[in-house]
Amino acid sequence: MKDKKEIEEKIFLDPWGSVLIEDYTKLLAEFGIEPFTNVLDFVPNPHRFMRRNIIFGHRDYQRIAQAIREQMPFAVMSGFMPSGKAHFGNKMVMEEIIWHQKSGGDAYVGIADMEAHSVRGISWNTCKQLGIEEYVLNIIALGLEEGAIIYFQSRSRDVRDLAFELGIEANFSELKGIYGFSGETTISHMVSVIVQCADILMPQLGKYDGPKPVVVPVGPDQDPHLRLTRDLATRTRLFSIERKDSYIRVRSRRNPELLKPLASIFETAKVKIYEGHIDVYGIEPEKADVEIRKFELKHGGTGFILPSSTYHRFMSGLTGGKMSSSNPESYIAMNEKPDEGYKKIMRAKTGGRVTVEEQRKLGGVPESCSVYEMLLFHLVEDDKELAEIYSECRGGRRICGTCKKETAERLSIFLKNLAEGREEARERLKEYHIIM
Repeated sequence: MKDKKEIEEKIFLDPWGSVLIEDYTKLLAEFGIEPFTNVLDFVPNPHRFMRRNIIFGHRDYQRIAQAIREQMPFAVMSGFMPSGKAHFGNKMVMEEIIWHQKSGGDAYVGIADMEAHSVRGISWNTCKQLGIEEYVLNIIALGLEEGAIIYFQSRSRDVRDLAFELGIEANFSELKGIYGFSGETTISHMVSVIVQCADILMPQLGKYDGPKPVVVPVGPDQDPHLRLTRDLATRTRLFSIERKDSYIRVRSRRNPELLKPLASIFETAKVKIYEGHIDVYGIEPEKADVEIRKFELKHGGTGFILPSSTYHRFMSGLTGGKMSSSNPESYIAMNEKPDEGYKKIMRAKTGGRVTVEEQRKLGGVPESCSVYEMLLFHLVEDDKELAEIYSECRGGRRICGTCKKETAERLSIFLKNLAEGREEARERLKEYHIIM
C-alpha cells in the first residue's frame, strides 16, 4: 500500500488549472511518456524546441518521424481555448504546428470555443472574436500555409458527430478518475472533454483521407486528453492485436462472426481460428495492423491509429515563478505593442548577481533567468549563437543590463514584424479553409 507521502507527491495534471512541473523526469516516469531524445536522431531538420530539449517527451513520435523521412501521409493537430490573450506559450504550439506542416503534414487548428463556453463561461461572440484576433491571425502571421483546416468546435459538424460516437465509449467514472470531476461538474464541461478527443481523431476520418498518423503538440498539462483519446481510439476498433512470442493474436471487440473472413485476408501467413480470436503466424505486427485496418474500414470500423503527441516545457514568468494570465507582467502577449514588450523585458527577473563585481567574478545563472529563457525559446534560432550567450553569462562576461537591452530590442523587432504579419493575414483570411 502506498504511504500518504507518496500519494501526496503524485503529479496531478489539470488541463484547466494551474500546473507547476518541477521534475520533468518524474512526469515521464509517472505517465509513461518517452524522452524525446530517444527519437531526436530520426527527425530530419529538427525544430529548435527539439534540439534544445524544450520538447522533452513524446508518445509514439517514431510514427511521425518515419512519415516525415519517407514522405508518407500524416497530420498535425492542436487547439487553442479562446479565453484570453494569446501569449508566447501559445506561440510554441503554433510554431510546432507550422513546422510539422512544412515537414509534409496536413495541419488542423481547432479553436476550442465549446470548451471556453462551458468551462470559462465565455460568450459565443467573444469566443469568435478572440479566436480570430488572438489565435487565427497570429498563427497565419507566423507562417501557417494555405491548405490548413482551421475550425471552431461549435461549427464543425464532423467534430460534433464524432464526439457523440466517442461518448458511447466513455463514462463518468472514467472521466472522474482522469480529471477529478465531481458531482458539481457540469455535463457540458464533461462533453467538452469528449469534443477534444474528437478534435484529435477527426483528421483520421475518411473525409480527410484517414486513417493516418496524427501528432498533437501540447504542454504536459494536456496529457489527460491524449490518454483518454488513445483509450477511446482503441475501443472504437473492431479488433485488438496482441503480440506473442512467435505470432500475433487478433480478438474481435464487437462482432466475432467477422473473424473468419478476416482470417482469409492473410494469404501468405498461417492462421489458426478459435472461438473469439485468431492466431496469425509469419507476419509482422505492423503489417498485420495495416491489413486489419483496411478490413475494418470495409466493415464499418474506424481503423484509428493511436494519436502521437509531443510535450514541451512550460516557460517561466518574466517576474519569476509561473506565467499567470492574471498577471500581465509575467508574460509577453503575441499582440503586445513593441514598446510594452521592451519595457517588460527590462523589468524582468534575471539570473544575475547582486552587483556587477559579483557577476564578473562568479558569473550569472542563465538556467534561472527569464531573459535568457526568452532567447532560448523564441529569439535566437542559431544554436552556436545561443551557446556563446550562455558561455558569456556563465563566465561573467555578459552583464544583465546589456543582455536585457539586447533581448528587448530583439523582441521589439519580432513583435513589430508579427503585427505586420497579422494585418497581412487579415487580408488573406478568405484564402484559408476556416469553419466558423
